Amino acid sequence: MKKFIEEFKAFAVKGNVLDMAVGVIIGGAFTSIVNSLVADVFTPVLGMITGGIDFSGLSFGILDAQIMIGNFLNAVISFLLTAFCVFLIIKAVNKITKKKEEEPAPAPEPSAEEVLLTEIRDLLKNK
Repeated sequence: MKKFIEEFKAFAVKGNVLDMAVGVIIGGAFTSIVNSLVADVFTPVLGMITGGIDFSGLSFGILDAQIMIGNFLNAVISFLLTAFCVFLIIKAVNKITKKKEEEPAPAPEPSAEEVLLTEIRDLLKNK
């Protein structure tokens, strides 16, 4: 039992597990930011553009089943707005944290053999 507990402790405090836990917590906080941006900024603007169209009432029936296509359309629109919002945030973060492109490394100096062979070649050309 003691070995089992030691193995669990080693697993639980491993860097990957802690990093993942921090990622989940930050992801949860980020989710509320994205949801607020979509619900409070993008959706009202989209509502102004479309004249406040609400698709939730759209449906059609097949036999006894009622297909709620409007709810599906609202979910698709919400997904697209959320994806667009995340895209804009990631684009802004990448622009802020963009590192300067590294200059290409200079060509390496030729070795002593290459220098000697070049000199021999040049001497032979001059004869």
